[in-house]
Parts: sequence; structure tokens; C-alpha cells
Amino acid sequence: MTSHATSVRPRPRRVVRHLLVGLTVALVAALTPTGTTTPAQAAPSLLSQGRTATASSTENAGTPAAAAVDGNTGTRWSSAFSDPQWVQVDLGARATITQVNLLWEAAHGRAFQLQTSDNGSTWTTIYSTTTGAGGTQNLTVSGAGRYVRMYGTARGTGYGYSLWEFQVYGETGGGTNEPPVTPTDPYNPNLGPNTFVFGPSTPTSTIQSRLNTLFTQQETNQFGPQRYAVLFKPGTYSADVNLGFFTQVAGLGMSPDDVNLNGHVRTEAFWMGGNATQNFWRAAENLSVTLPAGQTVERWAVSQAAPYRRMHLRGGQNQIQLWNGGDGWSSGGLLADTRVDGLVVSGSQQQWYSRNSEFGNGWTGSVWNMVFQGVTGAPAPSFPNPSHTVIAQTPQVREKPFLYVDGTGEYRVFVPALRTNSTGTSWYNKTPAGSSISLSQFFVVQTGTSAATINAALAQGKHLLFTPGVHHVTEPIQVNRADTVVLGLGLATIQADNGSVGMRVADVDGVKVAGLMFEAGTTNSPVLMEVGPSGSSASHASNPTSLHDVFFRIGGPHVGRATNTLTVNSDNVIGDHMWLWRADHAASGVPTGWTLNTADTGLTVNGDNVTMYGLFVEHYQKYQTIWNGNGGRTYFYQNELPYDVPNQAAWMNGSTRGYAAYKVADSVTSHQAWGLGSYSYFNVNPAVVEERSFEVPVNPNVRFTNMVTVSLGGVGTINRVINNAGGTANAANQTVYLTTYP
Repeated sequence: MTSHATSVRPRPRRVVRHLLVGLTVALVAALTPTGTTTPAQAAPSLLSQGRTATASSTENAGTPAAAAVDGNTGTRWSSAFSDPQWVQVDLGARATITQVNLLWEAAHGRAFQLQTSDNGSTWTTIYSTTTGAGGTQNLTVSGAGRYVRMYGTARGTGYGYSLWEFQVYGETGGGTNEPPVTPTDPYNPNLGPNTFVFGPSTPTSTIQSRLNTLFTQQETNQFGPQRYAVLFKPGTYSADVNLGFFTQVAGLGMSPDDVNLNGHVRTEAFWMGGNATQNFWRAAENLSVTLPAGQTVERWAVSQAAPYRRMHLRGGQNQIQLWNGGDGWSSGGLLADTRVDGLVVSGSQQQWYSRNSEFGNGWTGSVWNMVFQGVTGAPAPSFPNPSHTVIAQTPQVREKPFLYVDGTGEYRVFVPALRTNSTGTSWYNKTPAGSSISLSQFFVVQTGTSAATINAALAQGKHLLFTPGVHHVTEPIQVNRADTVVLGLGLATIQADNGSVGMRVADVDGVKVAGLMFEAGTTNSPVLMEVGPSGSSASHASNPTSLHDVFFRIGGPHVGRATNTLTVNSDNVIGDHMWLWRADHAASGVPTGWTLNTADTGLTVNGDNVTMYGLFVEHYQKYQTIWNGNGGRTYFYQNELPYDVPNQAAWMNGSTRGYAAYKVADSVTSHQAWGLGSYSYFNVNPAVVEERSFEVPVNPNVRFTNMVTVSLGGVGTINRVINNAGGTANAANQTVYLTTYP
């Protein structure tokens, strides 16, 4: 990002006229004759003050977009010294716009438009000039929309555009009725038809029958629209929970130990003959498990997007196996905020990320890339034989928010506090730190609810709880308020239809998005999720936005298309386990391939000081991940390159063969990453070559530790590991390790 020096130059302040605007409106209203025949109308209201403002750029950190709508004529927004530039305000709801006041600093706009939008992407011009003289402009306009912006195309000085205040007047509603926002009863919430809540008095046979029915339906149902959540209130149960696709099992206690299942919470791979490399999209959370008498093995044979989070496997004599046990393969997963009293056995698991967990009897096993961070009982550091990357502490993390029931029977959401330099779980033998929010403060989103209704709830200050299902949107869900919680049950899925963006998060503090999947529709979307608008620059170091178990899918159930998948523009964002996937296979009868389910890039990071924990990005057609911000950190990275490259000519980055799996922009001066793996399987054309998996600027503050490249089965070639360092992975030498760069 470009910053401009804060050189001192005159700042004339046109304050008096600004103050007179409000007085004039009041006096006109007071002096209007009572006998007038003009129908009474509500006076236009100042709608913009204190609302979320964003801009194309800022001159420096002291001139943010928010300063243009803060009601303080001593603060200002100013842009970079170039054209075009814009500043916009989100009014929170659709409004009829009747007047816009621009209080320019000396650096004003000579040519600019005022524009409105309902979605923040498609704009209608309601005023235009090429002869703007600056000063204070009180402009009468006629338009409607939720968003209003000043779009400048020619500056009046050699500086940028600079506004003391950007005031938008009008009436909310925009001539349409606001969609209804149903209140939530926190003692008896409607969690949707696909959420099953069990209590200690529920007969064991009823519980097991429901679990068996769900597993039979979901064991192989990786591309169906069905989504399910199975929730247990505090108490003790006997149950064998065998999880299929798109099923979440979770306890409703404040601690995992508040719910104890005598039995199993497991994932097997029998449906694929022991091969667990497609065991995706399921979750076990906030439970303790006591194995049946005489049994000592729990099995969690999974690959991507299958978190085992905030769990407690009791019994020091027991072990949890991360593969099918004796046969097959598995390909990546997550243990987080979890205690295993016994042993963790990774077996044929190819890569794994464990964070802030406790292993009573340690860990055994290694294939390519095992990363341990803030884990007590982790193995000793060793790379590449065995391939154990061990990081003693987690520098800054917030655990995932979760639903629970308190002692009065009220449903609440607990939001864990930010932890610094942490080890071990947040809950075992300690009181979790954080805050609690009544479900009465949430809008519970049922399938079929429009984005307009969801946005109306957000505008009223509500948090969101998405029920299990596929939620179709044709305009972005816009999260504008700081500290908003957006939580999904049962891997609830937001599908962006008609080329829409699925969700946009403003450049504000402390938003938490958790337990959701974003799906591309058949019409190309520019991006599925955006965190902070372009040009975001505010610091959120003390209260970062965080994304937990947020997954993305392009293709699979249908042809899907999106140019970009997740773009992070805000600073200090934390990613806590994400899988971004362009489909390499699909439902029966659904076509997939290089020209069908198209997607350039998985993750794009433009913000500074962004941290990713457990990042999986696969099969994109250009860069898998591109990092443009400074101060970035990634702990564990897993990537597969696109399988379906038709030929080398179709996959060239200029004169370079292929695109890197992880690209740090040449302008970046500081970046660190630990435990990274990238794999090729060019099964359409094994002659295809990727020049390098990791491409970074040569700088002592850009450091990569413990990398591996693999030619899966020798199908395809990765010529170098990072830049021009490291050996070639191909049929003759399928696995290549490199410990440090530079």
C-alpha cells in the first residue's frame, strides 16, 4: 500500500457555513405558516453521520474515510494524489436521497459525480459536474439507495480529494417497505428443520435412530444440498456418532466436559474402501467422549474442511487415529482447542495442523507436513525426517464462537477473547475468557430468507445465526457494524447467484464469521467474500476481524464460476482454518474442467499484518494465493495445483511456466510462513511443468521455514521449491524438501 508523507500545508476550514446549514433547515421549518396548503412532509434527516465510510485510498493514516462522516469539521478524509478517487457511505438501509452537502478542504474535486447504489457495486449517477469550485456545496439531488458516493475524476489542485464532511440527507425506506425481521426467543429458538437438539431425557434409542438415519443419508452425499446440525444439551449420553458429509455434531455446554458422550464421535472411510481423501465438510465441536469399555481407538479419518475443535477425548489409554487404520490415505485436517488424554496417531495422514491443543501421551506419525503450534505434548521439532514443524506459541488468536445453553435454559453465543502468545486449550482446567451474547440479539436466518431481509437485520444491530441449509443470495450480505458475530450451524452454505458477491465485511473492528461455506453460482462472481473494501487502512490490532472454519467451493454440485474467492483488504485479519477449493471432481452428471468451473485465484491478501492459521487452497487456475500486504504470517499451508491444465501453453504466467501456489508480491518487505506443502497432479497432461511453488521477494525479512513439494504419483513436474531454490519434484524424485529460505 502507498502512503503519502504528512507534510504540513494550509488547511482552510469552512466551518461557519457548515453550521448554518442545520440552522437554516430548522428556521425554515419553524417559520413556515401554519395555514399553508402544502401537505405536511417529514423533514429530511442527516443519514450519513457515524455510518460506515470507505474510500478508494487515503492520503495517510490520519485522514481516513470515517473522518468525512464523523460530524467533526476539524477532521477530514483525503485521498492519494491521483484520479479517479472515491469516498462512499453505507446508510445502513435504503433511503430516498434529497440533498448532499460537500464541505471541501482546499484540495477539492473539479469534476465529480454523486452516485447511489443498492448493493455497493452497481451505481446510478444523480449529480455530475466538471466545474466544481470547492468550498461548501449544498446540492439538491433526487435518488435512492443504500450507498452514496462521491466519485472524483479530476482534481482541482495538485493534491488529492479532501472533504471535511460528506453529508447525505433524505428519508429511510427509499419508497419500499423494509423486509420484516423476526425476533428470536432465546429460550425456544427456531433453529430450522435440519437442527436436532437432544437433552438428557431424550431416549437413547431416539437419539441413535436419528444419528443412523442422518449417516445413511450423508455418508456419500458430498454434493447434495442437505445440511444438518446435531446438538446436545449439557448432560451424559450414550451414542455412536458416525459423521457423514455436511453434518455437525456439537455440545451446548460452556465447556466440552459439560456434555459427555459414552460411545464415539468418529469419521470412517469405508464408503471409499478406506480412502479418506474425500472425507470433507463435517465437524465435531465442544464435546467430551468416553469410549466404550474394551475399546481404545477413536477414528477421525478426514481430509479438508473437517475440524475436530474444542473436543475432549477422555482416557490416557486411548488413541485417536487420523486415517482409516491400516489401509487407505487421508489428506489434511485440523485439531484446535482440543485435549486428547491419550495418543494421537497420524498413520497415513499426509499433512495435519494442530493448534492450541493438549496431547496427554503425545503424537506419533509423519508423512509430508505436520505442524504443531501452541500444543502441549507435541513431538520434538524435526524436519524433514520426521516432518514435524513445531512452533511453541500462537502469537494472537481468538477461538471460534459457539452456541450454548446457560443454566436458565437460555440459548447464548460465547465469543472467546483474543489470546496472545498462548499454549494449550482455552478451557481445560481454566475458565474461558470472553463475552456472552443472548440469542435474542441474533437474527436466525432460515433458508429462503432474502439478502435484503438479512441486511435489514444487520442494520438493526442484530448478529446472524444461519440455520443448516443452502442460502441463496443475489446481492451481498453486508456486515458493517463492529463486533458483529455471523455464525453458521451444520456447515450452512451461502450461494452467490446471478454473479453476486456472497458477503462483504466493512473495515471495522472485531467482526467474527464462523462455520459457513460460500458457494459459487453458475454466473461468474467477481469474488465470493470480501473483508474490507479496497483501500482499507484502519488498524485493528487490538480487535481484529476473524474467520473460523470458513470454507469456499467453486463447482461440484453444479458448474461454478468466480474470478476471485476470498479477498482480504482489512489489516490485522485472522484466518482460523479455511479451505478454498476449485472443484477437481463433481456430482454425477455435472461437468467439470478447465473451461467450465473457472476461478483465477483462491486467496488474495491486500491488508497488512494478516495472519492465517491452517490455510488450505487448491486447484485454482492462476495464483492459488497472492499476498500483497506487509507483515503477513501463515502457519501451515496445504495446496494442490490444478489437475486439469490441458497443456503448457494454457498455463503460462508470461514467460514463466505455470503460476506459483503461494506468491508474495515483489513490493512486500516483510512476511513469514511455516510448514508449507504444494503438490502437482497434472492428470490431463503429465507433461505440464510448474516453474516453482513459492515465489517471494528476496529480502531478509521475507522468511519461509519447512517446505515440501510433491509430484503425486510422479504425474507432472514442479521444477523448484521456492524461487530458484530447491530440487525438482517429478516421476524420478517425487518428494522434495527445503528447510529454510533465504
